[in-house]
This record gives sequence, structure tokens and C-alpha cells, in this order.
Amino acid sequence: MNGRASGIGNAQPQRRRAARGGAPASGDFRCPASHSRPTGPQRIVCLTEEPTETLYLLGEQDRIVGISGFTVRPPRARKEKPKVSAFTSAKIGEILKLEPDLAIGFSDIQADIAAELVRHGVEVWIANHRSVDGILDYIGRLGALVGAAGRAQTLVAGLRAGLDAIAAEAARLPRRPRVYFEEWDAPQITGIRWVAELVRIAGGDDIFPEHAAMSLAKDRIIADPSEVVRRAPDLILGSWCGKRFRPEKLAARPGWDSIPAVRDGELHEIKSPIILQPGPAALTAGVGEIARIIRQWAERHAG
Repeated sequence: MNGRASGIGNAQPQRRRAARGGAPASGDFRCPASHSRPTGPQRIVCLTEEPTETLYLLGEQDRIVGISGFTVRPPRARKEKPKVSAFTSAKIGEILKLEPDLAIGFSDIQADIAAELVRHGVEVWIANHRSVDGILDYIGRLGALVGAAGRAQTLVAGLRAGLDAIAAEAARLPRRPRVYFEEWDAPQITGIRWVAELVRIAGGDDIFPEHAAMSLAKDRIIADPSEVVRRAPDLILGSWCGKRFRPEKLAARPGWDSIPAVRDGELHEIKSPIILQPGPAALTAGVGEIARIIRQWAERHAG
């Protein structure tokens, strides 16, 4: 697995759209930057995608001096900022040349990168949030760190409104599908907590809630693939960590032809950049795509 990933543009128009039942869209919810004297770190290296997206949304992108090579949101970041890291590796020498006063990463997987930077005197913040509430709290903390607490809370409020609108629409669906989310194919790994929560918000029920509660990927491995068959999902969502989802490969697994989702051709890809990074993308484009798939499934199975 070699990737995770990550945009949203004006607060008032966004809140009006959210109230009508739509998810915030990339590029549509950027908070206006403050013109007061900057506080907090001035030269930030973002080792993952979500701090980059969040800082751009807050209008604080000028603080960023380096980004992850997996960054796709916002697209302009790839043109404006040097790429100095992957998810499990980083160009330490290149990072040090940028003279950062803060590096921001995510999870235990980046512990070695963090330790190396600390040994070179760089201050590092490794976030470890795994839930929807954790993502929202992260945005608030990052905003406060760069002196943009008010704008961060505005962003959080807009994101919450979008999620509430999707949940309200999902509550009107005639049926809730059973959903299997596959994060990796070999070994088969099911979705992390924020993904399971977004599936529920969008109107579905994750078939492996006990695995979703586990933060580490190794604890979400499906030891017995036939368990997926027994739990009989109506929908299968694939997001293979940056690798293209192959529905025909999944459908060919022994015994999986009896799964309702396979039998009915309900095998759908969710692009990793919009669902497998714990930042704004998952709470907008990611949940919006899941909601669209679930809504269409419910319409096909109404009555």
C-alpha cells in the first residue's frame, strides 16, 4: 500500500448548499485569509495530504514549504510546492534544506520519519485521529496552531452541516444496504473507523464494525475471506490505497459469486484520494460519492 490522499471555497454559499442537502465540494469552501501579523509556525512541511488541504482551505498555504508526493488536493499545491515525502519515506536532506519550523504527519507509520527529523532538530506533530469527530477536531487544532482558530471553526461548522444534510437525506431512504469496504486486496483489509462512520452517515451499514474500531491496518485484515460471503454485503466499495480497483478480480474470488453485491454487479470504486486521508476530502467528496452510490442502490431496490 503506497498512498492515501486529499479541497473545498466561500463559507456562506457553502452553508446554503449544505442546508439544501449537498456535500461541500472541492474548491467551494475556502476561508478568507486574515491580514493580521502571522503567528505560529511559518515554514511547514506537510508529510501527508490532509494538512496541506486544510491549510489551503484556511488561506494559510503560504506557510507550506514542502508537501507529500501523494498530494492531489488542491491541484495547485502540486504546482506550487516541492514534493519531499511519500507516506512511509521522506527525503530528509531535502526537507532540512527547506529549514522547516514544523513538520506535520499522520500515524505510527510515519514514526521513523518523525524520529529522524526530531534528531535533526525539527519540531514534529504526528496526528493520530481515526474518526469523523477526530478529523473535525484536527482541523480545529491545526487552525489554532497557525492563528486561524476562527476560520477553522467556520470550516468545521460547514463540514458538519454538509454531513448533517447527507445524514438527513439518507434517513429518507427506503432501505439501508449492507456494505463491505475493502481498503486493500492482498491481504484483504476492511475500512478504518472514519470510513465506516461515513458509510453509516451516507445510509449504509458496514459489515465489519468490529474491525473498523481497530486503528492499525494489520488488525483489520480479513483472516477468512469466506466471512465476507457469510455477511452477504449488498454493496462492495473498493479503494485499494492508490492502486486501481479491479472488480473483476474481486468477483473471481472463490465462493464470492454468491454475494449479493457480486451477483448484482454492485462493485464500486471510491478513489483513494477522497476517502483514505483523514481530512476534509473524506468529509466532502468521499462521503458524497458513497452517498451517491447508496442512493442509486436504494432506488434500484425500492419496493
